[in-house]
Amino acid sequence: MNLSVIHGYLSQSYWAKNIPINTLETAINNSLCFGVFTDDGKQVAFARMITDTATFAYLADVFVLEEHRGKGISKYLMQNIIEHPKLQGIRRMALATSDAHGLYQQFGFTALSSPDSFMELHQPDVYNSSR
Repeated sequence: MNLSVIHGYLSQSYWAKNIPINTLETAINNSLCFGVFTDDGKQVAFARMITDTATFAYLADVFVLEEHRGKGISKYLMQNIIEHPKLQGIRRMALATSDAHGLYQQFGFTALSSPDSFMELHQPDVYNSSR
């Protein structure tokens, strides 16, 4: 994985804006990561699954660089994630998105069946330098 490319994208994203590179490196090191690369080895897409590899997995930080969109890369990435041997038999996979529902629905993801049973501790400004 190319940490520079991943950090360059995620640190500007709506969900991980200003994420420190050392925080991202720790997250990557503790996740099951997926990347898509050009023939000459340049990273153009990334995703990571936060999982115990037995019961639960959370899909995070999915992106395809803008200049490579519209080529089926996101579907290819998702297919590889869903089919990965370490993710077979998982009882629940979850994710959060504000703009890619159509992609994830193609792979069986739906809205929460019982949203009132889920809770969160959300700190959206945790990476702001003013903290």
